[in-house]
Amino acid sequence: MGISKYSLSFKLSCIERIAKHNLSVHSLAREIGLDASIIRKWKRFYDLYGIEGLQRRSNRSYDVKFKLRVLETIESQNLSLKQAAARFNIAAESSIITWRVAYEKYGILGLKNKPRGRPSIMSNYQRKKKKSGQPLTREEELLLENERLRAEIDFLKKLDALALKNNRQKPSKS
Repeated sequence: MGISKYSLSFKLSCIERIAKHNLSVHSLAREIGLDASIIRKWKRFYDLYGIEGLQRRSNRSYDVKFKLRVLETIESQNLSLKQAAARFNIAAESSIITWRVAYEKYGILGLKNKPRGRPSIMSNYQRKKKKSGQPLTREEELLLENERLRAEIDFLKKLDALALKNNRQKPSKS
């Protein structure tokens, strides 16, 4: 999990300065060189969740039930993205947008967490294992040859398209 760019003590000191010194969010933002929306967000999460609201980490994964509950609450109570993120302690409003798009496009399956990282090499190249010691039947040989010829045709088509594209891009010298 990623760690926040700003330390917890820094966030707390900003919130304390707003409360104790009666600073506005905009004046503090100008003073420390941050965008006011960041400080406003820290203050909102601190007001709702206390110190835990400031200790949030990025790259959290949420289960399907939680995502669906958030989307249904937004719909039924007409919440804005900021209100929903604050209510459900979600770090980024963009996560909710992503969930909404996936839900509209794929339904409940779109909310399912997808595996992260690069897939293993073997998952792309798994093929049927040959029967040990037995020669291929005529039908199996023809199927393999058919697959090889299709791959060759596809390769040649792509090669022709690439050559045609290169010929169009080069200006002729006259």
